[in-house]
Amino acid sequence: MRGYLGQVSAIVWKDLLLELRTKERIAAMGAFAVLAGILFNYAIDATIVRPQDIASGLVWMTVVFGGLLGIGRTFQLESTDGAFQGVLMSPAPKDAVFLGKALSNFVLLYAVILLILGVFALFFGIDFGASPGMLLLALALGALGFVALGTLFSAVSSGTHMGETLLPILIFPLLVPMVIYGVSATSRLLAGRPVAEVAGNLRMLAAFAILAVAAGAGLFRFVVEE
Repeated sequence: MRGYLGQVSAIVWKDLLLELRTKERIAAMGAFAVLAGILFNYAIDATIVRPQDIASGLVWMTVVFGGLLGIGRTFQLESTDGAFQGVLMSPAPKDAVFLGKALSNFVLLYAVILLILGVFALFFGIDFGASPGMLLLALALGALGFVALGTLFSAVSSGTHMGETLLPILIFPLLVPMVIYGVSATSRLLAGRPVAEVAGNLRMLAAFAILAVAAGAGLFRFVVEE
């Protein structure tokens, strides 16, 4: 077990170190988050619609579209110079490779989520309610399921001519549960509702994340072997 976790952590460290050197994906996702906040700020008439009433939907929409910019390029750099084949030929199991890739994507996406919350707080003056920890937990659970599916389908799309264009078509239908329960939980927490009201939504987000990770770890072998 310790050796398996060591293999996963080695892949996570490699991907994060590579991203720190290139800053390609984090820069793209961060720039999108800031620009989306600026555009939403000018697109919403605060005299007609309260930003707090629609903030949860805007946050999750920014997370999804911003996340796709980075997750869609998960395998691109390694596939370009053939390094990914070396990773697959290593002693690490295929599911360990998947988990390492998914966890590194999660770290990058969650950093962008924190930026998104800061941008929306700046432009819309959003109050994070009485339970900011639960808000961060809801976003973390949704992000984990999102990156698990995104990493799997990024491997699928990287082997096609359509590339990143195919990724949204494959992943959007599967993100419906995440969006429904994520937006519901976020909107109630931003409104200051009791945590008990969002407990069911958090359980559904956790179930979504667990199923996505399990499915990705199980199917990744078949994707890369094809």
